[in-house]
Amino acid sequence: MSSETDSNPERPSRKDIEITVDGEIVATDIETRLKLSDFLRQEGYKSVRVGCEHGSCGACTVLVDGELTKSCLSYAVQADGSEIETAEGLATDGDLHPIQEAFHKKGALQCGFCTSGFVVATKALLEEKSDPDDEDIERALRGNLCRCTGYESIYRAVHEAAENIE
Repeated sequence: MSSETDSNPERPSRKDIEITVDGEIVATDIETRLKLSDFLRQEGYKSVRVGCEHGSCGACTVLVDGELTKSCLSYAVQADGSEIETAEGLATDGDLHPIQEAFHKKGALQCGFCTSGFVVATKALLEEKSDPDDEDIERALRGNLCRCTGYESIYRAVHEAAENIE
C-alpha cells in the first residue's frame, strides 16, 4: 500500500508538491495534513503569521492564485501547482512596495503581528478597485483584526497606497 493512501494513523500520508511562492518554486515532500500557514513558515516566509488558527484574525492571509486565502484554514497540498504571494514578496530588490511604504509612513502598525495580513488584503483590494472609499476598505479588510492601531491609521495607509500605486 502506498504512503499516500495509507490509513495507518501511526504513519501520516505524504505527497510531493510544487508551489511557486513569491516567484520562487518550492518543490518538496510534505505530510498531507500540513497546514499551508505552517508550510510557508517552515519554508522561511515569516510574514505569514499564525494567530487564531480559526481564520478569524487574518494574520495568515496570503494570495493563492490571486485569491485572498486564510492559510491557517488550508492544507499545503491544496495549493499544489499554485502561485502564492506573501507580504514579504511585495518588496523588490530591498525596496518596499507602495503598500508597505504607506503602512510604514502612516503608522499603520504597532506590534506588527497583523500587518502582513492587512498588506496582502490591501493588495487584493487595490487590484480590484484603484480608488477605494472607506466602505470599500472596511469590506475588504473585514477578515483582518488589529488589537493595537484602532484602524484609522490603516485606512489612511490604504488611501495613501492607492494614491502611490502606478
